[in-house]
Amino acid sequence: MEESKTILCASSKYEEKYYLNPAFNGLPDGIKDELQAMCVLFTEDVGGILTMEFDEDANLSFVTMSDKGDLLYDEIGSVLKIKQLQQTKIELLESLELYYRVFFLGESLDLE
Repeated sequence: MEESKTILCASSKYEEKYYLNPAFNGLPDGIKDELQAMCVLFTEDVGGILTMEFDEDANLSFVTMSDKGDLLYDEIGSVLKIKQLQQTKIELLESLELYYRVFFLGESLDLE
């Protein structure tokens, strides 16, 4: 059985496009702008396609792929860039996971 995924956003070097899932239009504009900049800069640096997606447990992951035979795609660079983003954007990523848990999965916010 395949796990359920919800795409937050995606960026493609091939089509030079950015996509934000309309279900996340409720995010503050600053967060949406930061996501766009992060995704577009990622694909500009390493090429290919980047998606940020939530699994059924609200874990946010970076998924990259490239067209077959794309010699310009930097697979090693993509792994390093993801690790860098996970370290430098930890607060943003944790906030997005919390947002997803509350607004999409209906979990209560435990403030204790």
